[in-house]
Amino acid sequence: MIRAVKGTRDILPPAISVWNHVEEVARHTFRAYNYQEIRTPIFEETALFARGVGEETDIVTKEMYTFKDRDEASLTLRPENTASVIRAYIEHRLDQIPGLQKLFYIGPMFRRERPQKGRYRQFSQIGAEVIGSDSPAVDAEVIEMVCTLLDACGVNGYKLMINSVGTPLSRPRFVAAIHKQLDPVRDWLSADSQRRLETNPLRILDSKAPEDQPHIEALPSIHDYLDEDSRDHFARVRQYLEDRGIAYSVNPRMVRGLDYYTRTTFEIVHEGALGAQNSVLGGGRYDGLAESLGSRVPAPGIGFSIGEDRLVMTVEQANPGRFGHSLDLFIAPMDEDSFRHASLIARQLRQAGLVVELNPAGKLKRAMELASKLGARFALLVGENEIAQGKYSLKNMATGDQTPVAKDDLKKHICQKP
Repeated sequence: MIRAVKGTRDILPPAISVWNHVEEVARHTFRAYNYQEIRTPIFEETALFARGVGEETDIVTKEMYTFKDRDEASLTLRPENTASVIRAYIEHRLDQIPGLQKLFYIGPMFRRERPQKGRYRQFSQIGAEVIGSDSPAVDAEVIEMVCTLLDACGVNGYKLMINSVGTPLSRPRFVAAIHKQLDPVRDWLSADSQRRLETNPLRILDSKAPEDQPHIEALPSIHDYLDEDSRDHFARVRQYLEDRGIAYSVNPRMVRGLDYYTRTTFEIVHEGALGAQNSVLGGGRYDGLAESLGSRVPAPGIGFSIGEDRLVMTVEQANPGRFGHSLDLFIAPMDEDSFRHASLIARQLRQAGLVVELNPAGKLKRAMELASKLGARFALLVGENEIAQGKYSLKNMATGDQTPVAKDDLKKHICQKP
């Protein structure tokens, strides 16, 4: 038997209904904030992610699915989508369109991570990017939108953490401080952190290795090394969040796992369905990314991505039993002539927005058993007598009550509140 590849999975009914709900909520939220959808290719030139995400990030060094095309070009399945969106922004000269470019996406990403709860090698992300402004007001609105989306999904009890990682001009002093403090204890660090100490010391703050934690906690705060503009920017972001009544905590150790972040970074965690891996989403500002990918025009931006697999798990836990396919009506014709008549009734009710299952002609007892197993709210019995009288026996599957109903009144009876 051929099975799904490790780290991938099939999403089957009725679980898919939660996914559809989450995506519908996301699209509705994005529309309210005037975002437009963008769809980028699933694979790109490898150089895009190496330059955009960062040569020394775990994503690039360990997790990307990279392959040679027939012309020997190096291609990579997208491990994230911000770099692709910025590439599209530059390639199609979206900077020429008036106003900010507010774009969202929903789709699969690929990373060869160790599979664990809520993490897969093919996973889905919901994300958004705002390109064209470095204003802290934009940062606050993006974070507000994220919280609005989670609230609309019915997720409660999440925690927002924010930080500022400064700019490429201010970070070297902090990086030097990290190197100075950790170099004497490098032998006690994890292998990854020893390598990062030479290649990209800031990434050490992302380490989850237990042996690294005491040394990370002893490091100075990045806030002690921020330039004045970054301090002011971060203070204004916090003020705008407080104006909106959005609770947050400042986490100076949070630098996120991508090299392109500048100034504001944020993350939302949720205890419960996700266990120890409790991050639902994260994001941040990436001023300078567009220029590093070849843009001749500065294009400051900020964005976020939600791990949809993990969000779905959280929504399911917060709303037990809420989701599932609802079958409004099961039609049980008694014979071939009744089936042909019933098919017209089914078509009319489906066009009116009801979910209808039309059973092949057959025995009534088996039809009713199937209607019950499918969870139908009502069953409609159609036979020779019903057709002659112009009324059909409508059975409430919850109560067992049967009512003769004319064809034109079927929708009203099915849709009425109990």
